[in-house]
Amino acid sequence: MKIGSIGVIGGGLMGAGIATRFALAGFDTILIEADARRMTQIPVIVNDILTELIDAEVCAPAQRQQAQQLLSVTSDLSALANAVIVIEAIPEVLEIKQALYAQLELLLPAEALIMSNTSGFLPDLLCEKMQHKQRFLIAHFWNPPHLIPLVEVVAASATTPDVIEKTMAVLRQIKAEPVLLAKAIPGFIGNRLQFALLREALHIVRSGAADAATVDAVMTASLGRRYSIMGPLESADLGGLNTLLQIGTHLMPELANDQQPLELLRKQVDQGDLGLSSGRGFYEWGEERTASISARRRALLRRNRTA
Repeated sequence: MKIGSIGVIGGGLMGAGIATRFALAGFDTILIEADARRMTQIPVIVNDILTELIDAEVCAPAQRQQAQQLLSVTSDLSALANAVIVIEAIPEVLEIKQALYAQLELLLPAEALIMSNTSGFLPDLLCEKMQHKQRFLIAHFWNPPHLIPLVEVVAASATTPDVIEKTMAVLRQIKAEPVLLAKAIPGFIGNRLQFALLREALHIVRSGAADAATVDAVMTASLGRRYSIMGPLESADLGGLNTLLQIGTHLMPELANDQQPLELLRKQVDQGDLGLSSGRGFYEWGEERTASISARRRALLRRNRTA
């Protein structure tokens, strides 16, 4: 399946990563970024992504040049006039997104698809002011999009089956692993699972039962490894649903089920401890820890390549 150019709007880490993934797959890709300062950072971000992929032997050095040739960056929205797919990856502000879709409807060909990379808004809300809602849906890439293959596809009520089919086919072309939700729910699937786990992890730390490093060690040395080859429901079948029912009957009432664990996050944020960006969060973020994360990412890329 060969299609025309791809447009990505928003030159942050997600937008640049999505655009790079399409360019690597051989698509002419146009990345739109209105902020002049951020525009100057995009080539660095793209180069870092390509370097990581080359170091992990996921792509060859020659593919770097091809991807860089296929990926263009501009602030001019009209450059998308002939695009057949446009993915919006701008900040999560509803009014700004809706205003952008109105511009795109006037600019793009009638058959062009408009997608959002949102993780926070439901599709019907995003497209409620569009004239042609049938060509809109959500394609939620996971961060970083060159490393995580999952894309959650969430259709609006008016999205037509052919739009869904085309979206799934294109995502498979870029070697993503798209999943289609049967209906739209807040947080989709991935974020609901992620925040359920995060809530319990915060609760454990807040209770004093273990520190952050211990919780992370348990996750990476057990569930993290298991869930990389099977999901929780397949794992449940293997473990025996009768056994899980017995355990869950006693354990589920003990799990965190309110918003109080978020107080631990609020405390960190109020202190200015934001994580990597501030140099401190649950951990101290120096060169050694950052290098360790990079090494682990390369190892994951290699495993994905041989899987």
